[in-house]
Amino acid sequence: MKYFVYIIYSPQTDSYYIGQTQNIEQRIQLHNSGHFKNCSTKFANDWEIFFLLECNSRKQALAIEKHIKKNRNRNYYNNLVKYPEISHKLLLKYL
Repeated sequence: MKYFVYIIYSPQTDSYYIGQTQNIEQRIQLHNSGHFKNCSTKFANDWEIFFLLECNSRKQALAIEKHIKKNRNRNYYNNLVKYPEISHKLLLKYL
């Protein structure tokens, strides 16, 4: 099964959210519907995919999600999009 690490962005709140899932389309719908009551995404309904990385396992996805959350800042998020080699290195680091 494939897993995805994602960063979504809300123009309404100018904020980002980082997560992991198997079904990215369904997850975006859940975030936009307010399904997650105790999540910071409940304050907006215009979430869009900013960054998406396909992983080989849930273990790998969780490790990369944790890494991205640890390096939480907009410059890092932008660099993930701007420099695809960062994603490649993350996939190798967290095999």
